Amino acid sequence: MESPDNGGSKCEFDMVKRYVLSVMALFIGALLLLWAGDYAQVRVKLRRGSAFDSVTVRRFYAVPQKNGRIEFLSAEPQPQRCTHSLFPQMGSPPCWYLVRHAEQRIDM
Repeated sequence: MESPDNGGSKCEFDMVKRYVLSVMALFIGALLLLWAGDYAQVRVKLRRGSAFDSVTVRRFYAVPQKNGRIEFLSAEPQPQRCTHSLFPQMGSPPCWYLVRHAEQRIDM
């Protein structure tokens, strides 16, 4: 008795692999296009003078104690520069992210 030919399953695997790679390439391309558009928008806003803003951020230092507990020490609230964009641009985080994360924990 002869074993069945597995040539058909290899062909199906190659088609699925090609499809998955195509979808991944399209997804990465769409992300790059979105980032490039976001960067262009920030550059246009920079010319108008409205690309950057400031959000007040409160930082807390988390200091571990010998007994295993953590002591929190608060620092002075400080303004932090941010950009009106979807992604971090020009070394600054986006303002929508900083508004949602206005309290930042710093582990010591």
